Amino acid sequence: MISRKEEVPVIPPKDIIIGDPKAPVTLVEYVDYESEKCSQAHEIVKTLMETFKGKVNFNFRHFPLVLVHQRAHKAAEAAIGAAQEGKFLEMHEMLFKNRRHLGTITLKSYAKEIGVNTKTFLNDLINSKFGWFVQDDLKSGIDLGVKDAPTFLINGEKYEGNITLKGLTDFINTALKKKKLKKAA
Repeated sequence: MISRKEEVPVIPPKDIIIGDPKAPVTLVEYVDYESEKCSQAHEIVKTLMETFKGKVNFNFRHFPLVLVHQRAHKAAEAAIGAAQEGKFLEMHEMLFKNRRHLGTITLKSYAKEIGVNTKTFLNDLINSKFGWFVQDDLKSGIDLGVKDAPTFLINGEKYEGNITLKGLTDFINTALKKKKLKKAA
């Protein structure tokens, strides 16, 4: 009898939560890895996660603007591929750090550098194994009214202001107050 290699289920981006999954506030960001604005917002998110440690968790969603950033989709696939080995944050950092160099072979070298061990990583990228998951993120963003990257949602509510540390901090504090009021009621 021939045994078939068991297909391991893919962990989709919506299930990759950074921080305490039980935190009262969920920060969702729709991002394009080639975008300068997204790179700047990334630094703000890192500060927010430190400031609100234990109170906010983070869910990163892909929103590659392929008409202007042709390599953003493949970079998003690389992040999902790395996440399968628990290396999402490492790849996420690497992609932003090298956002101007996101060719497929380069993505493979980044994966190796951060410790992704799967021998099929390059093949998975070439064959777009994770492409549907990027498309799912795009569709969910469009369904929520996302038109550009970065776009933030805090506990499901779309953030509409300029993306600044102060603006997002205020929005998160408001969300925390709403949670406390709800709990008290």
